[in-house]
Amino acid sequence: MFRELKKNRQLMPAAAVDAVLERGSNGVLACLGDDGYPYAVPLNYVYCDGKIYVHSAKEGHKIDAVAGYPKVSFAVVDEDTILSDKYTSLFRSVIAFGTARIVDGDERARAFDAMVEKYSGDRPEEEKRNIVAHCEKSHVLAIDIEHITGKEAGKYARMREAGEEIPPPAK
Repeated sequence: MFRELKKNRQLMPAAAVDAVLERGSNGVLACLGDDGYPYAVPLNYVYCDGKIYVHSAKEGHKIDAVAGYPKVSFAVVDEDTILSDKYTSLFRSVIAFGTARIVDGDERARAFDAMVEKYSGDRPEEEKRNIVAHCEKSHVLAIDIEHITGKEAGKYARMREAGEEIPPPAK
């Protein structure tokens, strides 16, 4: 059902895919929007329990799109360092396909807590608990991943094949 990566040699192993999702701070949610137009929106996210979670206003284009057609994709670019003299770039990226849904109860609390920790981990514990316990202004969406792939630059694929350590993303 899902297409195989054309340049299979550049396919990242599962552990590297997870690492990209764990360290990333933003991604792009793509869904079917109004009048059949694609709708892609950049978002903060958290990768937790094998799912991607995002927050959302309770009303708007994103919620309407997901309610109308819950199949989505989510892309994260981990690195894109331009090598002008080589006419290429060093890159790592991940794309996940899945079904989006609004979560509630314990799952919502765990996901929201993970988002608060990821983006505001330096705040006092009491403040973070209060935000999680009292935020009713937003939904939390889960993307239940059905297929996921990561692709890396050819140089990184060659390094991986040679058993060399791949450097962390350039900042």
